[in-house]
Order: sequence, then C-alpha cells, then structure tokens
Amino acid sequence: MHDFWIRVSIPVALSALAALVIWGMFSAAIALVSMLVLLLIVMAYHARQLFKLGEWLKDARPETIPEAGGIWDEVFSQLYKMVKKHNQTKQKLAEELQHMEQATAALPEGVAILNEANRLEWFNPIAQQHFDLDAEHDIMQDITYLVRQPEFVEYIHESPSGKSGLGKPLLMRPLRHADMVLSIRLIPYGGDKRLLITRDITQFERVEAMRRDFVANVSHELRTPLTVVNGFVENLQDMPDLGQDDARRALHLMAEQTRRMENLVADLLTLSRLENDQSPLREETVDMSALLDEIYRDGRLLSGKKHTLQLEMQSKAKLLGNREELLSAFGNLLGNAIRYTPEGGAILLSWSERDGQPVFSVQDSGIGIAPEHIPRLTERFYRVDRSRSRETGGTGLGLAIVKHIAIRHQAKLEISSEVGKGSTFALVFPV
Repeated sequence: MHDFWIRVSIPVALSALAALVIWGMFSAAIALVSMLVLLLIVMAYHARQLFKLGEWLKDARPETIPEAGGIWDEVFSQLYKMVKKHNQTKQKLAEELQHMEQATAALPEGVAILNEANRLEWFNPIAQQHFDLDAEHDIMQDITYLVRQPEFVEYIHESPSGKSGLGKPLLMRPLRHADMVLSIRLIPYGGDKRLLITRDITQFERVEAMRRDFVANVSHELRTPLTVVNGFVENLQDMPDLGQDDARRALHLMAEQTRRMENLVADLLTLSRLENDQSPLREETVDMSALLDEIYRDGRLLSGKKHTLQLEMQSKAKLLGNREELLSAFGNLLGNAIRYTPEGGAILLSWSERDGQPVFSVQDSGIGIAPEHIPRLTERFYRVDRSRSRETGGTGLGLAIVKHIAIRHQAKLEISSEVGKGSTFALVFPV
C-alpha cells in the first residue's frame, strides 16, 4: 500500500519540481501555469487509461487487455491474472458439470430434479425418454402438467418432502409407452428439492411373469400324470379281486404316466443346466456324418415306419461344439417333426452350407404352424394345440432346449411353416 502511494505521487512531485525550476528561471505565474499544464497531462493520461479499462470491461478477455505503463501496467497485469484465473475456474466448473451430466446420462435410471413447487429444474436423457419430455420447453414446468396420469399426480402430491423415497415406489405404465413398466421414487435432498428416480422394470416384470407361468405350468404338467397314477392305485386298493388283464392295463398306463413325469423332470434338469452360466461348453470336433446317422436311426425307431425319412449330406463340414448337446437339439427337432406329421408323411433331414455357414434342417409335411404362434414356440410349455401335444408325448420344453443349445453354440434357430403344408426348422451355425 505504501509503495502504491509513492508511485502515484511521483508525477505530482515531478510537476512541482519542474514548477520550482521554472519559477527560479522565470516567474511564479509561469511556474504555476506550467504546473497546472503538467497536472492536466497526468490527469488526461489517467482518464485515458480509465476509458480503456471501461471499454475492456465490456468484453473482459485476457487476450484483449490494454497495454499501459507505470501504475496502470500493474493494474492491468493484476486484472489479467484475475480474469485468467476466473476463466480457468469457469472452464473447470464447466468440465465438472459436463462430467456430471455424462455420468447421469450413463445411469440406467431416469433422474429429474424437482423444486418445492414440483417444477422440473433438470432431467437426464433416460427420464426424458420415460416421460417424453422436451429439453427446450419443459424446464421449469410443473411435472404434474406434463405427466397427467392420476396415479402419478396423486403420488407426487401425497409424498411430503420429509418422507419421499421411504415408502413403496409407484409402479406405472406410461400412456405413450403401454408396453413399459416404470418404478418411480421421490427422494428429498438439499432442503426443499427432490430427486425423481425412474427405472424401467419391464424386463423384470416379464421374468416374474415367466416364473409364475413356469411354476403354474410345471404344477399342471405334473398334476395330470400324478392324478392318473393315484387314480389307478386307489382302484387297485379298492378292487382286490381285479382281473389280471385289468391289472396289467392299469400298470401299463401307470408306467406311461411315470415315464412322462421322468421325461419332464429330465428336460427340466437339462434346461436348468443349459441356463446355468457356470456350466461351461465343452467343445470338441464333432463328426457330423456319424452324428446325423445316429439321429436318423433314432428317428426311424421313433417313427416306427409310419413316415418316409430321408437324410441328405450336402456338406462335409464338421462342427466345433458339444456332441451331446447337438445330439439333444437335433433329436428334439426330428422328434417334433415325427410327432406332428401324420402317418405316411415325409421328413427330410439335411446337412448343408449357406454362404459358408453350416446348416442343419428338418423339413416335414406335417400339420404346419400358424404365423402368430411361431415367435412363441421356444417359450417353455408353449403349445399350439395342448391336447394334441400331450397325446404325442411331448413335454413342451423341447424347443426351449434347442434355443439354449443354439445360443451356447452361437447358432440361430430359423422357423418357417405353413398351415397344412408342413414346417422347416433350421439351425444355422457360424462360419
């Protein structure tokens, strides 16, 4: 501070010294006028620097700061450092904000900030998708005006700031996304603000529905043979004088139902093993000629000469995979073709190549499948005709097993069918 006043007073002191010299050489009047002129020059200089400072402050950028000398050089130098530091801080904050926005954009949940009046202050892209928000026009709009579903409005209004997020989340299907299920929760923070967290739980709901259907289907599939077996056991107990033929017939039917339950349990265990991520695929080079010969022989035994079976080996390609799993997948496809092809029909097994990709296909002249059923054929226990499926001995899990084996071998299951003309099931393996 002391140095500053010294540097400011130097021009005045020099003016006074010059006036004294002029006084000694001429007169007091001339000295006074000379001193006034020198002080006016100093004031004009400072006024000019102040004007340059004012003009620069209108658009304060480090690269355009004015040049000056004396005390003003130090002032401008300090301003330059201050503006540069301010710009660096501003850039750092902008980068941090950008990182926060990128982080929230990467979140799998939707995040929106609501103020005390339930107005949107900010939201990430996921929340924008969930509620069909407009980033330009919906900021500072009341969220209940933008999402007008009664259950959502009630949830927002009945969630006091101090208790938000503590109760059960709201499960809601957005009007514009009827196939989506959202879990919505309010969380208070920062005094009177709230975070609106949304999560898409559609897949979770589907999995839960599949689990419930699976349990119900397994229970139903096991209940029928158990009812049959239990009924015959009660009859045998109540009829001690039952004839040998009747007893043999009852035991035969009981054995059939027992085998049906055994097949169902075996398929369930196979499906569970295939779905287990901890069950690695044990690969080997599979001789497709020998494998398909075995499939063909088993198919002839299952058909009992009721169908015309043909095997075409159009490729010598071998597969790198698990022989037992491939045997199960191919056998399931052939078994289905035999079950759903009327007596006298034709079934063609084929091993070929398509654009370098090995393809196993089973083509039959059976009853065919309507187009609306094809996308769901690989679901567990899904049957086009339930009564016919049970009569043919199917467990309803065959194509689900084929799908999982295909996934483990990076293959694709293709299905084409026409009602009354037959079906073709093909497994397309990678090159």
